[in-house]
Amino acid sequence: MQDVRLTPTSYIVLGFLELAGEATPYELKKAVAVSVGNFWSLQHAQLYTEPERLAKAGYLTETREKGGRRRKRYALTARGRRALRDWRAEPTDELSELRDLGLLKLFFGADPAKLASVQLEAHKRQLREYEELRAADSGEGPRGPWLALDAGIAHERIWVRFWSDVSRGDP
Repeated sequence: MQDVRLTPTSYIVLGFLELAGEATPYELKKAVAVSVGNFWSLQHAQLYTEPERLAKAGYLTETREKGGRRRKRYALTARGRRALRDWRAEPTDELSELRDLGLLKLFFGADPAKLASVQLEAHKRQLREYEELRAADSGEGPRGPWLALDAGIAHERIWVRFWSDVSRGDP
């Protein structure tokens, strides 16, 4: 068993496997796309390589399906559960990274009014999607995903206000 440095991608894999029990890399990719992919960017290829790396280090088990495409399925080991538990228990003071193509274009001289109209519609659309998801909350189950969704809603509301102001020439 090799010792490896765990990264945010490692914890994404560990976390989703805790939720799912077991999954293929493709299933992990689909889960990320509809959840943490909204606030954490990563290369989808990492979701195919990271489980294998974690299995070699003893954080996951790896089995092959017996028939069909013989896909690899991964599940947490006790070591993986401990690593995830310890990571969650440690608060972080790291601030979020902002990678926003609209702001980058604005910074380098894009037409503010033209850019604002497109950005405003994109953020309104995303806000509607998040609010529709939020309306589905039964109030049961783990609260973490819902709290993260609340942060996404707040984030989009700020962007809608910002781009509205820019479109009026009043930032």
